[in-house]
Amino acid sequence: MSDALDARPYDALLLLSFGGPEGPEDVVPFLENVTRGRGIPRERLEEVGRHYYRFGGVSPINAQNRALAEALRKDFAAHGLRLPVHWGNRNWEPYLTDALRDVVRDGARRVLVLTTSAYASYSGCRQYRENLAESLAALEAEGLAPPRVDKLRHYFNHPGFLDPVTDGVLAALGRLPEAVRDGAHLAFCTHSIPTASAETSGPDGGAYVAQHLDAARVIAAAVREATGVDRPWRLVYQSRSGSPQVPWLEPDVCDHLEDLHGSGAPAVVMIPVGFVSDHMEVLYDLDTEAMAKAEELGLPAARSATVGDDPRFAAAVRELVRERAATERGERPRRCALGTLGPSHDVCPAGCCPARTPKPAAAGADSPYA
Repeated sequence: MSDALDARPYDALLLLSFGGPEGPEDVVPFLENVTRGRGIPRERLEEVGRHYYRFGGVSPINAQNRALAEALRKDFAAHGLRLPVHWGNRNWEPYLTDALRDVVRDGARRVLVLTTSAYASYSGCRQYRENLAESLAALEAEGLAPPRVDKLRHYFNHPGFLDPVTDGVLAALGRLPEAVRDGAHLAFCTHSIPTASAETSGPDGGAYVAQHLDAARVIAAAVREATGVDRPWRLVYQSRSGSPQVPWLEPDVCDHLEDLHGSGAPAVVMIPVGFVSDHMEVLYDLDTEAMAKAEELGLPAARSATVGDDPRFAAAVRELVRERAATERGERPRRCALGTLGPSHDVCPAGCCPARTPKPAAAGADSPYA
């Protein structure tokens, strides 16, 4: 094996995701997992579950993670990178603790983690690190020696993530009526989070919004180069939850569509830049609610594709693995990043993306499992 394809000191890659129900009987138990400790009554969960029941009680996220894991295995094998790929979820089967137990029983002692969240925030990074610490503690309680886990850096500005998103935008533009295509606005959509969380995201605060804006600028510029049209664009938000008294990032995508219509915009492409795959927030909040709002307004709209298991994304993960492995061996590999922010940090510093209630978090400078 060449040095360029050397995974040392790592023994395995763990794909870590949110998880989702795979049948009607899974919906409420899944939502109970998601909301555990918040005291939300079952009847409220049944109401929220109607989004899933519209799709047979199945979220596409698990199927897409299976496809992504297989794409990673194929890409690794094709390039001689001998690194087993495991998969675990935060909220549904296969659960993270079970996946890590399998990793340990397979003999792995150093594990790289790929989360299906490209950006810095509590829910997109720190919470996954807390999940890892909880699972490692569970293995320790079972008498198993927990492996060391390291998390791959944020990949929001890696070309293997941004290029497939750009191609998805171009394809969506092609689905709009020709008469309105050149006037179409771009709405970059991501999950809203509390403004307090956004302000404290990343090592120095403000990373969540800044990273999304950096990605959006790169994509908008690439679309302009491909089409010869300089299109207006905006970062908008979706999938707000929680108390209405708590400020969350705005504008909401549906409010933005109303504003576009009121200003005379001829069409819009909604770009789920904040999401790796088509999970429920994409299928319901964009494909169902936002598209219904656009139809009500008479505003031609199209939704672009998420990255999913695109081979370019799988190749990007391989590059990130090689980069991190080389760094751990004391080398200085080239770090690929587009935009203005540059490559993200490898190790989250203490206090990065803080929680309201501090908890142990693995794969960071403050990890109890270093």
